[in-house]
Amino acid sequence: MKYKNTLAFAQQLDKEDKLAHLRNQFHIPKDKNGNDWLYFTGNSLGLQPKSTKEYINQELEDWANLGVEGHFEAKNPWLHYHEYLTDKMAKIVGAKPIEVVVMNTLTTNLHLLMVSFYRPTKSKYKIVIESDAFPSDRYAVQSQLKFHGFSEDDIIEWKPRKGEELLHIDDLEKIVATQGDEIALLLIGGVNYYTGQYLDLKKIAEIGHSKNCVVGIDLAHGAGNIQPNLHDSNVDFAAWCTYKYLNSGPGSLAGLFVHEKHSKNKDLPRFAGWWNHNKSTRFNMRMPFDVMEGAEGWQLSNPPILSMAAIKASLDLFDEVGMEVLREKSEKLTGYFEFLINEIGADNIKIITPKNPKERGCQLSIQVKNADKSLYQKLTENNIITDWREPDVIRCAPTPMYNSFEDVYKIVTILKNLL
Repeated sequence: MKYKNTLAFAQQLDKEDKLAHLRNQFHIPKDKNGNDWLYFTGNSLGLQPKSTKEYINQELEDWANLGVEGHFEAKNPWLHYHEYLTDKMAKIVGAKPIEVVVMNTLTTNLHLLMVSFYRPTKSKYKIVIESDAFPSDRYAVQSQLKFHGFSEDDIIEWKPRKGEELLHIDDLEKIVATQGDEIALLLIGGVNYYTGQYLDLKKIAEIGHSKNCVVGIDLAHGAGNIQPNLHDSNVDFAAWCTYKYLNSGPGSLAGLFVHEKHSKNKDLPRFAGWWNHNKSTRFNMRMPFDVMEGAEGWQLSNPPILSMAAIKASLDLFDEVGMEVLREKSEKLTGYFEFLINEIGADNIKIITPKNPKERGCQLSIQVKNADKSLYQKLTENNIITDWREPDVIRCAPTPMYNSFEDVYKIVTILKNLL
């Protein structure tokens, strides 16, 4: 498609957009004059679907009217509530239902997964992460190493090449080829939070498994954004939050994936609780622990219903639309955004996100040389909500669920004027 740098062209794209109606199903924050903000931070906190309140109110009413009997008598009986989310979440991440469960929060899930899958020996104990991994991943890995008697010096970093921002898969291949006998685990962010680079998960799994390393993926910035096809990728495990692109509300629950090949292995070490015990004997109370098969075998506690109701509201929207159509619009949005940024023609502005739409999510990371956070603050004063990442990057996520092509046109017009 040949793009044009005009408001009329952006509005025409919106008229042709078969997902444009979805915007009306979300609460868009407004300024004091009632005008919509330009909201580009779905990569930090997704907007609230208008249906969320109805879903949560249903559970509040059932709690008020039924008390504890809501576990069995609620419109959506609470006893099995997490199961209502499984099939739809599995579709989003490209997994089988047995491989997915919604529980806990992201870093908690990563720790629980490392209990099972990070099993260091005296000779094979190192962990590979990206050099610019999200801080919580680094902290989790550092603490796991220390817990097992190793040090943070036993982290191996997969780094961009000198003068570059993006990672090369060939460099990971070299790391594993030369040091694989010492590496126990690769824990990689599937979509890098800073650059927006979408990595080849299947290739990462092949590289790790070639030296008998376990491969785990953090999909915090991937779930609901790209199509990770977790089952076919053959990674061993993955975890993700739901409050970014999955629009489930601040601090909401996370998702967890364990590949089917591990589903029947009851000998995997893990922490145990009431809710990963066999459903058929769970309420007997005095039975020896009998771990469930599949991802549910990593649950510990019964589910927090109010948080899950918000997730259910969002997943129902995703299920109605489908990830394939969302990805199609995502690539068009970032493609138009990229075109407009390049039209600015300034020497001090550069997009560090991959140019190939297949290698990025719905995010562009815009580097403005010699800028500081005052640029971000000026954008905010113009009712544009973005992310600032030190030292000089503005992260923008044109989210296909609720962002429009007109949004993209307007943000670039204002940015150009500010520059």
